[in-house]
Amino acid sequence: MKRVLFVCTENANRSQMAEAFARRHGGGFVEAWSAGSAPAAALGPRALRAMAARGYDLAGQRPKSVGELGALAFDVVVGMGCGDRCPLVAARSRREWDLEDPRDLPDAEYDRVRDEIERLVLALIEELRPGAGGPSADSSAG
Repeated sequence: MKRVLFVCTENANRSQMAEAFARRHGGGFVEAWSAGSAPAAALGPRALRAMAARGYDLAGQRPKSVGELGALAFDVVVGMGCGDRCPLVAARSRREWDLEDPRDLPDAEYDRVRDEIERLVLALIEELRPGAGGPSADSSAG
């Protein structure tokens, strides 16, 4: 089982979508988590809408702080485009995905970011798939 953490500032949009995609597409060999450095009070309503349009129900999710993760060890930590505002979490491998925060974008652009997140998650899962060689310490995508 590979443990992956998606981090951003608010944990209300990008990282929540990435966690949902990784849970669904991870094929039982990826354990996905998401968290933020300054979590929002609730998930973004547009994240709920955009993911529901693709068959994902995020209603039971809530933004979480990196501190809530305790001492979990991660194979891969993915920064979701928040640069220096993304909390630094120890992992065997780290990725930085330069993704625009979709929170204030028009719906079509929000959905474009959602689709790009899914594409990146699928590529990461393929890399982590048993027999694919696993993450290397200096690899990055996006």
